Amino acid sequence: MHSSSPLEVIGSDKREQILQGAMQVFLSQGYASTSMDRVAAAAGVSKQTIYSYFQDKQGLFTALIERVTIDRMQHIFRAEELSDEPELLRYFAESFLQKMADPEFLSLLRIIISESARFPELASLYTRTVIQRGRSILTDYFQRHPELRIADPEATAQIFCGSLISFLIAQEILYGKEVAPLAGDRLVNALVTLFLDRTSPHPK
Repeated sequence: MHSSSPLEVIGSDKREQILQGAMQVFLSQGYASTSMDRVAAAAGVSKQTIYSYFQDKQGLFTALIERVTIDRMQHIFRAEELSDEPELLRYFAESFLQKMADPEFLSLLRIIISESARFPELASLYTRTVIQRGRSILTDYFQRHPELRIADPEATAQIFCGSLISFLIAQEILYGKEVAPLAGDRLVNALVTLFLDRTSPHPK
């Protein structure tokens, strides 16, 4: 078994220190107004140290997105390894909403949406790390379950993921909780029922 060397531990701690400082600055200043000087001050390191770990501002923001999406959702993205049972759909939906409703993630998502016109690579990063990966898992799942009688697994997976993402944005970012509240478990129940009911025989 490989054990981390003291230098690896120090490097990992320094990287996390930079990311924590960068998170504070990005959330308060937005992407465009964030400078490496401000990040360095917040993280308590030199600019050169930041560049040695992340190359540039885009690389730093990319690492933050990966930190709050890929790292926190690994268990969801490995869901196909856990079970091939119908309850995988419920597990996927509930875990997705729980992880994506994290305040830190929502704050970064606001930045991505607001800056997407000037910095389309930020939106592309979110699409690759969250939407595309989730859609791929569900596409494979639907393909393995012909009893669901789904003609287009990829498009159907997009509908499933899209429902979760649009719910999250509407409720958490567009003030749906105050204007048109809807409990997440109701959405999950409706989604799962909509798909799994296709396996039940319908009376003639």
